Amino acid sequence: MIKVLDWSFYESVMNVRHFVGLELYGQVLRDEVFLKVLRNNVLLALVTVPVSILLALYMAVWVNGKLRGRSLIRAAFFYPTLIPMIAIANIWLFIYTPDYGLLDKFLGLFGVDGPSWLGNPSWVLISMMGMLIWKEAGYFMIFFLAGLQALPKEVYQAAELDGAGPIRKFRTITLPLVMPTTLFVLIIATTNSFKLVDHLYIMTKGGPNNASNLLLYHIYETAFSFWDMGKASVLTVILLVILLVISIFYYGYLDKRIHY
Repeated sequence: MIKVLDWSFYESVMNVRHFVGLELYGQVLRDEVFLKVLRNNVLLALVTVPVSILLALYMAVWVNGKLRGRSLIRAAFFYPTLIPMIAIANIWLFIYTPDYGLLDKFLGLFGVDGPSWLGNPSWVLISMMGMLIWKEAGYFMIFFLAGLQALPKEVYQAAELDGAGPIRKFRTITLPLVMPTTLFVLIIATTNSFKLVDHLYIMTKGGPNNASNLLLYHIYETAFSFWDMGKASVLTVILLVILLVISIFYYGYLDKRIHY
């Protein structure tokens, strides 16, 4: 990290470094591609993080109950987590293939023509969000399931004696008691949303027209495709600052408002 911070003040030309101070920071912050990539990443995080967490919590509550074949259902929900991201990218390439893909075949049953999921700038980021939610929700479900199984049963029995229904028990007992787990999952989910590279490399290369490009892949491209280590270091520092600010907010603000 210290070395990256040092590199961010130097411009590299033919392996020769020239000290430029904060000039590269100004160039990056005025760069339209960077602003677009940052906007993509923030939008991805704002959508996938809450949706994945809510879906994971719903699945955990569901499979934590008395359900026939719940071990098989738990395994099915968790299974996407075990698949390498490269393999997942290839699976979803098949799903999103125009005309012949699984999604377009399904929509065809209802007479609907699907768009070019990965070739249309309006749809490509939404398509990436769907894939990411599918992969992450089962992983987060395990944390919620562990949290639910540690909750005291006496509280639920007392609530049932008082006539509380399932929704009231969830809202007044389950949700407050799993908030420590929720905070932990929130941190993991937010971090994951800013460190995606593999699926972009396989599926879109950040295209079309940077519509699906994200910050970490943009850093990779800048460093190892364009060999601009100075700007790549600036981008890395910016990413670290973003994650640091988010962590301070989570631990400094949200953590103090959670009952342990």
